[in-house]
Amino acid sequence: MFTEKFMPRFSDTDALGHINNTMVPVWFEGAREPVFRLFTPDLDVNNWRLIIAKIEVEYLGQMYLGQEIEIRTYFSRLGKSSFDVYQEVWQHNELCARGTAVSVHFNYDNQCSQPIPEAIRNTMLEHMFES
Repeated sequence: MFTEKFMPRFSDTDALGHINNTMVPVWFEGAREPVFRLFTPDLDVNNWRLIIAKIEVEYLGQMYLGQEIEIRTYFSRLGKSSFDVYQEVWQHNELCARGTAVSVHFNYDNQCSQPIPEAIRNTMLEHMFES
């Protein structure tokens, strides 16, 4: 599991004083940086090897300004060239949102998917979600 903790910003809130629902996918993308680094350690976009095929988010509870957020990131499925990144948002010791991003190991030169290298696959297996 990869984790990231931070305090929400005022601009993350909506008119009702809750965290705006549009922020969770943004937070999830930011917390996927360790995943990106498995495939592109220096994050050089000229050598990028991933694409997003699908994103889903489920909201389970309200989140608020002034209380620390924790994002937990795991792998929940590992295919030949694609994988699922499962993520959770925790605040005040409660699961507030969860989501999955389907990613594909991609060759931009050939415009096609390619198998995940064995060394990366082995690291991914160390971060699998266990329900």
